[in-house]
Amino acid sequence: MTRAVSARRSVKPSRPAYFLEEQIGFILRQVWQRHATIFAREIGINLTPTQWAALAKLTETGPCSQNQLGRLTAMDVATIKGVIDRLTARGLTETGPDPEDGRRLLVSLTRAGRQLAEKAIPNAHAITKETLAPLDARERETLVALLSKLR
Repeated sequence: MTRAVSARRSVKPSRPAYFLEEQIGFILRQVWQRHATIFAREIGINLTPTQWAALAKLTETGPCSQNQLGRLTAMDVATIKGVIDRLTARGLTETGPDPEDGRRLLVSLTRAGRQLAEKAIPNAHAITKETLAPLDARERETLVALLSKLR
């Protein structure tokens, strides 16, 4: 065996400079995929996570402009418009003039939207509980605190 062939065989491959599985974006995406699977299985009604966010926030705040609702739910203008259009088509939200500013429309829950949101709240709590189930109480608090710092 020549010296060059022997040298090639004894050289171990160097550690790659980048491991996808160690990257925060990849880990967060995997966690999101797990949570989305739990959400779809447990929400109990035909809603997407963004639709649920809009319903939940309207339940919390009452009527507000579509723009404000988008900010409150961390959705861009196009996304919140599509979400509200779909919820309105299902009879869960409606828009009407703002009594304080006739140029602005307010989004509000319909009676059906309020009932659906109230029905889904226990399921939403169960989704959070199952998503965080692998962690003990202290780890859950720490995770939420750390993720909140990254917002």
